[in-house]
Amino acid sequence: MGDDPGRLYRLDGVAHIAGVINDEPRRCISSVRRQQGMRLDERYVPYLQMAGLYHLARLNDRWFRLDEPLVSAFVERWRPETHTFHMPFGECTITLQDVAYQLGLPVDGDYVSGCLTDFHLYIEGGRPAWQWFHELLGVLPPENQVQKFAVNCTWFQETFAECPDGADEETVRRFARAYIMMLLGTQLFADKSGNRIHIRWLPYVARLEEMGRYSWASAALAWLYRCMCRVANRHVVKLAAPLQLLQSWIFWRFPTLRPSGYDEISWPLASRWSGYNPGISNKGPRVQMARMKIDLLQPRQFIWMPYSAVDVIQVVHPEVLEPRHTMLWRCRTSLIYFAVVEWHQVDRVLPQFGGVQPIPSPALNIDFLMSKDGRGGDRWFPAQYPEWHLYWQERADYILQFDIVPDPGPSHEFLTWWYQHGKRFLSPEMLLGDPRGVPIPDEATQRGAGRLPDMDRVEDVPDRRRIERRARVGTRRSQREWNWVDQAMDAGDDPVRGGGRVRGRGGRRRVGAARQGAQMPGGGDVAGVDRAHQGGHDGGSPGSGMGDPTSHTDAGLGGGGLGDYFVGVPGDDHTLQDSTPWVSPGSMFGDLLASDGIVHEFGGPHFLEDIRTIMQEDEAAAGRVHTTGTQTPLDVDLNEPATVAPAHPFAMGGTPASAQSIGSHSVAGPSSSRPVHVPPMTPRQPVSDDSDESIEDEEPLIRRGYRTRVPRRCGTGSHLFR
Repeated sequence: MGDDPGRLYRLDGVAHIAGVINDEPRRCISSVRRQQGMRLDERYVPYLQMAGLYHLARLNDRWFRLDEPLVSAFVERWRPETHTFHMPFGECTITLQDVAYQLGLPVDGDYVSGCLTDFHLYIEGGRPAWQWFHELLGVLPPENQVQKFAVNCTWFQETFAECPDGADEETVRRFARAYIMMLLGTQLFADKSGNRIHIRWLPYVARLEEMGRYSWASAALAWLYRCMCRVANRHVVKLAAPLQLLQSWIFWRFPTLRPSGYDEISWPLASRWSGYNPGISNKGPRVQMARMKIDLLQPRQFIWMPYSAVDVIQVVHPEVLEPRHTMLWRCRTSLIYFAVVEWHQVDRVLPQFGGVQPIPSPALNIDFLMSKDGRGGDRWFPAQYPEWHLYWQERADYILQFDIVPDPGPSHEFLTWWYQHGKRFLSPEMLLGDPRGVPIPDEATQRGAGRLPDMDRVEDVPDRRRIERRARVGTRRSQREWNWVDQAMDAGDDPVRGGGRVRGRGGRRRVGAARQGAQMPGGGDVAGVDRAHQGGHDGGSPGSGMGDPTSHTDAGLGGGGLGDYFVGVPGDDHTLQDSTPWVSPGSMFGDLLASDGIVHEFGGPHFLEDIRTIMQEDEAAAGRVHTTGTQTPLDVDLNEPATVAPAHPFAMGGTPASAQSIGSHSVAGPSSSRPVHVPPMTPRQPVSDDSDESIEDEEPLIRRGYRTRVPRRCGTGSHLFR
């Protein structure tokens, strides 16, 4: 019952920071946040109140700085598999209830979705993007202030900093629209650029009176989940999200980690920590110190229900406590922010709502959805992901029902399961004692077993792409960056092969290259190339054909691997020439072998032996073990239950032995989104494009040999002797 470790920690072997914590013990994230510099004018207040963003605007007027080492220690605990923090005492997470209390945002309402730029195509009454921008804001930004469909924050602040005195109603509305776009783009939905505002908000600010019908809390939580899942990747260090929500949640829930001297409570609750200014030096050691503090946490040092205190009830705005909002706090449903789809897994943190936590059911696997972020061309996302948008529309049907108890917390059965399977400790054993002998608290037994609420089954949406590509999700090394080698080599082969197969993602053919067929620029066929066997695509299925070491069975020669080294190798259903082995009728090799300039031994008995020698060397190279920075499995791990007393010293942090797998060795690329000049002779990296949503394969990479790069064909056969 419950998640098995292989499923619960499946991303440790991909690129999760917890899988290599011993190799990168001082890794510290870098926060990307811009404090909005536009003054809150009293004339904007009615529009902010109608939009449900007034409390957030008041919070924006107060200075805020992120404690990066502390947040880094929590990022190590964040599990994208469950959207929860894995702690020594169990699981906890940020929920819709926390967003409502900390930021004062409305929970109930329509999802925040639609399209990003093509408003005139998908929205009734919409306009082309920049035309609509000019109509709504009365001015267009200069070209040097625009990057694709995002406008620099500096231009917004300089243009709309102060609303003129005595301005008419239409002018005030324009300035209010600019203020709201800045508020959303900096406080809630900031990206890692840190200085741009996307124009996706134009359809919302066009109807200011209707902005209050949207669930800003669910959209903000979806974006926070997505950003946390990305920065948990060992190759990502920049974090952009509603960071004030994240840090305030930590301080409210963990009293031993909060700063002293901030006892005054005001609304929204995140304003309590305004003015907190953590140090910026010695970040690495402070990360280690915060990690150790978390490892030493006792169950009573986490507050399951901080909002039930009398001091909090006295300052809460009554709108937040309306039943239509409060009932959704316990809703197990989707969270949507345009292309971002996440899952509100409150069934794993029932004590945060006053219940007893039983052993949870297996967490929903939505890794495939987590890899989608809207790149690859605009679309109408409610139609792109209709099932997940429907979950939010029917959110009232997914509210969990469970018993409320005076002393909420995990049950004895849960702690027994958690001590056996959970990743509870990350610090090295030299800093901590062996905690496996600590008994389960008596209060856990007194709470009873708890009952898992009735929940509808939701189907998994796993990501079956190769592990090294999954490891780069959310990084600048996008899914297609590594293809430039394939494209460069194929481009060099085109004069010989006639523009045949061009490799794309997962061996898929590129449509544009396939349409070219075997045409030269002048329109004629390439001499000596059989049209039926151009790259193995015109007459066969995609992904099969010559030059692809993963598909020897389709490459001719009776299913052998020699097709990797030949251009004119026929398929199994073609007759071989008796006088010239391995040469298809009409191919270029017939003319080459008949010419006077070719050595007579070419094709002789030594020729096949040389080819086999080359192939054996390549297969041996492909079969070598590729090591990564992932730590080696430990003989004993304190995150696993004790069987016998350890007879020798051992390390404690990192991945449990039961969750070990081969990780990725990819390295994150540059984080800048500006185009980079590339010398003419260097193949350029293609622009990331997620429009191809094909699932590549189901077989894990660790059970398949690495692709061997085929050398460039020279057309004479001299490349075969090296």
